[in-house]
Amino acid sequence: MSKFYRYLNQPDGIETATLQASEERLQVSRRGFLIGAAGAGFTLAFFRSGLSFAQPEDVVEAGTFEPTIWYHIEPNGRIVVNIAEAEMGQHVGTALARIVADELEADWSMVELNHVDSDPKWGLMVTGGSWSVWENFTPLSQAGAAGRKALIEEGARLLGVSADQCEARNSHVVAGDESISYGDIVSRGDLSRTYTADDLKQIPIKPATQRRLIGRDSRALDIPDKTDGASRYGLDAKVDGMVYGRPLIPPTRYGAIINNIDDSDAKAIKGYQQTIMLDDPTDTVPGWAVVIADSFYAANKAAEKVKVDWTAGDTADVSEQDIIDHGVNLIESPGKGSIMFPDDGVDEAFNDAADIFEQDYITHTVLHVQMEPVNALAYEKDGVWEIHTGNQWQSIIIPVLAKALGVKEDKVVMRTYMLGGGFGRRLNGDYSIPAALASQKLGKPVKLVFTREDDVRFDSPRSASFQRMRMAFDQNGIPVGMEHHATAGWPTEVMAPFFMPKGANDEPYDPFSIQGAAHWYTVGPHRVRAISNDLANATFRPGWLRSVGSGWINFALESFMDEAARHANKDPIEFRLELLKSEGKNAGEAPNSVGGASRQANVLRRARELSGWGQELPENTGLGVATSYGQERNMPTWTACVARVHVNRDTGHVKLEKLTLVTDAGTVVHPDGARAQVEGAALWGVSMALHEGTRYEKGEPVDRNLDTYTPMRIRDVPEMELEFIESTEVPVGLGEPATTVTGPAIASAIQSAVGVRIREIPITPAAVHKALQR
Repeated sequence: MSKFYRYLNQPDGIETATLQASEERLQVSRRGFLIGAAGAGFTLAFFRSGLSFAQPEDVVEAGTFEPTIWYHIEPNGRIVVNIAEAEMGQHVGTALARIVADELEADWSMVELNHVDSDPKWGLMVTGGSWSVWENFTPLSQAGAAGRKALIEEGARLLGVSADQCEARNSHVVAGDESISYGDIVSRGDLSRTYTADDLKQIPIKPATQRRLIGRDSRALDIPDKTDGASRYGLDAKVDGMVYGRPLIPPTRYGAIINNIDDSDAKAIKGYQQTIMLDDPTDTVPGWAVVIADSFYAANKAAEKVKVDWTAGDTADVSEQDIIDHGVNLIESPGKGSIMFPDDGVDEAFNDAADIFEQDYITHTVLHVQMEPVNALAYEKDGVWEIHTGNQWQSIIIPVLAKALGVKEDKVVMRTYMLGGGFGRRLNGDYSIPAALASQKLGKPVKLVFTREDDVRFDSPRSASFQRMRMAFDQNGIPVGMEHHATAGWPTEVMAPFFMPKGANDEPYDPFSIQGAAHWYTVGPHRVRAISNDLANATFRPGWLRSVGSGWINFALESFMDEAARHANKDPIEFRLELLKSEGKNAGEAPNSVGGASRQANVLRRARELSGWGQELPENTGLGVATSYGQERNMPTWTACVARVHVNRDTGHVKLEKLTLVTDAGTVVHPDGARAQVEGAALWGVSMALHEGTRYEKGEPVDRNLDTYTPMRIRDVPEMELEFIESTEVPVGLGEPATTVTGPAIASAIQSAVGVRIREIPITPAAVHKALQR
């Protein structure tokens, strides 16, 4: 599957796995397509690479097909689209099914979703990176078009006419005044077919002008069950005979040892059974114990009575400031890190510069605090371990589960549930390990439930970061060179090191922790250095949190671009527009980044128009701008944001009054869902900029619950004006890009309002007030 090998960008001269990705995509494109009988109805799927084109029924019966997504049509006309992506509020099933249904010319009211359990036949199962629609648009369109072709051919035969006399509409094949439904074709006809890769290429995908579902408002398939309570989340999972567990989490993420457990006081709790120590061969949960009881209430009450004597690991005294100070030392060590952009002439540009501008930026630790704290139900049934939980990356945790349990990977299956919020937390399925180990030790099903405090202490937070930016100017104030040095805890290094490409100096880097630095500005020779903060990695397990590195990278990058513009005495938007040149490496290329930097310039101009940039504003009120390509350079979602804030000079409080957001995401598949994604992403970015953030003290986060950790409240939501650029280009991701622009736009708006620059998020009233007193 291509996304496993796809990295954020391919700077010239850097060896990455992009060649592997290209080869993988080529293999995918060579796959054939089949339609075979499966019980009552027909399954439509892609062949697994290497399979011969045997009888399609045999392939379907054996389950040896390899779809990215597949669907089947039942005799009653129901079209069931199977979704291998995790649903966590982003309406991914609705969006993917719409792509199939449009090409299939399906009656949308007959389309249903089926979220599948883990199985090797699905290939890699991972949901993140705003990849789902972009990744699946072409294969799903092909699958729908192939199904339409087969239905027309078979419908024509049943109607006694030629196929070229027929067309497909609303789940019917129509020939003049006659028609036959898809359900009748499935019941009466023989749809069994195979198409080679070359055949598939010859099946035309509908032009954008003939789309009837994509880009248009229609019913979201996932919402009714969510609103009437029918949807099942991980916390709803139950099985006969299960017991409940609450974890006792050690004082450090790594290296803790249990010396003694005293549960004498807990024995008075009705329903309490015992407290067990876990022995984890994967070292995912070292030094853990689990309180077991008849109910979660009892487990929770008993956990408050159990006393555990731990010897903590080496990071028991580490603080947030220690992590940031370590980052500064790393950046000031020239030999550290991986060189992403190795342009020639960077040193010469700075040596010959008429002027050099430099600034440092800090972002602090951010927690996930998703609505549904992590949980998992585990038990063995007929020799197979079943893990019931909501998860975003089944393929990465199943091997760990198998190792923890001492079984082969094919003896572990993850049952699928809705996620009560993911935002990257459940890409890391570590919370399922203690549930499985506890079940194995007890020989019975264990439902492990984390309280909010447990969830926070065991979270994989967004690491604190430190960044240093430098820009060289010529005598005319034109940028002629740029450096960007960034360090933070790296989630990919800790959990998926095989996913790290190497930079120009042969050192690996975490693409997800630096990708926003691969910007589309023409600034002369450009050097980007990415450095892993090993102290952060040792203190906690850094996580992928919505927009990942682009969240902190773009705060520094866009804040810096704004400051550089002011340093050069230029309007911040004009300064950026002068640098967004669609030429050279920033020209863009088909199919994903057609137009390159010119499309980013376009959204920036449109945001300027909508926001009233340059207008007279009340005292202490200002506008700030930021723009980005979102997440990945090879999947750019062009985004621009203007924030309007009012600053209270007496308190330092910043009131965000309005956000203006313009997005060019190519084809918009599901308009309502797309708008929700942009709104949610933008407000998450605001929340991190003004309301969230914690710090580490003595090896753990200080804030443990929502009384002191304060994500944005409804009362703080600003007026929002959103616009999508109309486009028929390739659809790209929408789940995260807006997150990357709101923070720096707010910081710049504060400077416009009251003349002070805050280079650290969260932007607290105390920090603003202190800056105003200088």
